[in-house]
Amino acid sequence: MFFGKETVEEYQLNPEKMPKHIAIIMDGNGRWATKRALPRKAGHKAGAEALEKIIYAAKDMGLEHLTVYAFSTENWKRSEEEVGAIMDLLRMYLKNYFKKFLNDNVRMDVIGDISRLDQDIQESILEIEEISKEKTGLSVHIALNYGGRDELRRAVGKIAADVAEGKLNPADVTEDVITNALDTAGTPDPELVIRTSGEERISNFLLWQIAYSEFYFSEVLWPDFTKTELQKAIYYYQNRERRFGGRLK
Repeated sequence: MFFGKETVEEYQLNPEKMPKHIAIIMDGNGRWATKRALPRKAGHKAGAEALEKIIYAAKDMGLEHLTVYAFSTENWKRSEEEVGAIMDLLRMYLKNYFKKFLNDNVRMDVIGDISRLDQDIQESILEIEEISKEKTGLSVHIALNYGGRDELRRAVGKIAADVAEGKLNPADVTEDVITNALDTAGTPDPELVIRTSGEERISNFLLWQIAYSEFYFSEVLWPDFTKTELQKAIYYYQNRERRFGGRLK
């Protein structure tokens, strides 16, 4: 996925071809810590610091939407100690760091089923969403206790309930109806999906929304992912021919 260029100046981006929405699978925190003989929670802390920098980079580039995969429905399988460390870090960011983005016209919300999270975390999420909902700059969507299949399951439940109550005819269930029942309703699908750490899997992320996304797989571990790396990914995207199921002329 790399082009052999050594400096960011060589990645000249076309402002007319910038994606509106980038989604990132932030992978490699644990391996980053292991390489440095540090506990895994140190990797998650470094990953959170990297996210802060990427949010500002995305804002500076004029992106409209950034969705990041922070904690999946499968991540509960990790050790109790690691999950606890992630949740404590989330508490700190919700109460402190995320709020400072509001001064920079950044809107923040969460996708996923937050009902499994501790009550204080749920309350902090709802507070951040409420006080930032009128912001008009970059929208940051944080996927917490999120899984693409779980999202689809919940969406199907909403639609089935509407059918059962007579609000919707089964024959009228269109793609738009499904899209509007998802956590991401009202948000455009991502044109570009980035995954760090060299892994090349979707990992149950935005299964409906990424039908026509371009994919960029970076060898860089997430805590080391910088604005330059983001520019590389966008440069790759801008040099793709997007056909949406059609063919080149």
